[in-house]
Amino acid sequence: MNTPAEDYRLRGGANISALPKISLHDHLDGGLRPQTIIELADATDIALPETDAAKLGAWFADNADSGSLVDYLKTFDVTTAVMQTREGLVRVASEFVQDLAADGVIYGEVRWAPEQHLTRGLSLDEAVEAVQEGITHGIDAALHTGHRIRIGQLVSAMRHADRGLEIAQLAVRHRDAGVVGFDIAGAEAGFPASNMRDAFDYLALHLFPTTVHAGEADGVDSIRSALFDGRALRLGHGVRIAEDIEVDREDAENAYVTLGAVAQWVKDRQIPLELSPQSNLQTGAIAAFGDDLIDHPFDLLYQLGFHVTVNTDNRLMSNTSLSKELALLSETFDYDLDDLEVFQLNAAAAAFLPHEEREELADLIDAGFEQA
Repeated sequence: MNTPAEDYRLRGGANISALPKISLHDHLDGGLRPQTIIELADATDIALPETDAAKLGAWFADNADSGSLVDYLKTFDVTTAVMQTREGLVRVASEFVQDLAADGVIYGEVRWAPEQHLTRGLSLDEAVEAVQEGITHGIDAALHTGHRIRIGQLVSAMRHADRGLEIAQLAVRHRDAGVVGFDIAGAEAGFPASNMRDAFDYLALHLFPTTVHAGEADGVDSIRSALFDGRALRLGHGVRIAEDIEVDREDAENAYVTLGAVAQWVKDRQIPLELSPQSNLQTGAIAAFGDDLIDHPFDLLYQLGFHVTVNTDNRLMSNTSLSKELALLSETFDYDLDDLEVFQLNAAAAAFLPHEEREELADLIDAGFEQA
């Protein structure tokens, strides 16, 4: 793993790494091991900015910390370059799952865009099948080390491309072979969900769940489009929903809060927010609120009763893990074990699984936190 999760504990001593966790927003091409990148690049004659694993990991972290989603996304040119073959996809997916399991994740949804992995002859279906093969291998490997984990694929369409309907059809085609949902990703500003309305119509017709990146590099109108045009059941990041919340402070202890129409809708319907604290800092998603973690509106949204979840987004680029994100939030906002359990139960309820299976996840979380 990029960051040893076992190092992260609550002030009371509870081992965050050992707690059962749910990961909803984690990109396959953002979670590679640096050494794997080096070995795959060497096998396919791809030049890298660094050929030492530690230095390469630092290169990703430094270049991703740009304050701009567009610049942040440029680091993915390197990772996707080594994920163009069946062998590369299988290995990356397998290690991805094993790293999640080692971090205490019991259910994870892995999102990725198959259309970005076709330059060496793979078809869309072959790419999805390769990732599923890697996921299956990773689950088996994790089990041999004593970790039980379930994984579902989230198939993403790139917002700037014109393949939304094709990718939606791909996702539905593999719904009984590992794919649990659909997403749109990439540059958000200028590419609203309405551009892919035909894809979302198709998904709605086939009763297939969607999560939409919105409220990261664009504001409330983008979230509105995700909800209306995309029929989003979850919001990928969604952090800028806080721009639709007005806080009037009388003094240090008293404040009046007014929610705009979109924020009220999201709260009232408990539409899950896939918040990724460190990534939101790196991409400038919370620039309107500040540039430190204490400025992140996570706590505001949590205290107001929004359905918040905690995610990593890209473990390589942010040099993070789910345990690290939880530890940082705990340190910043003084959260305790009960708070962390709420975040995991929120994520379990938001998983793209049948109701009964989500209840099983909740039971596993309750049992794991009781033992902490």
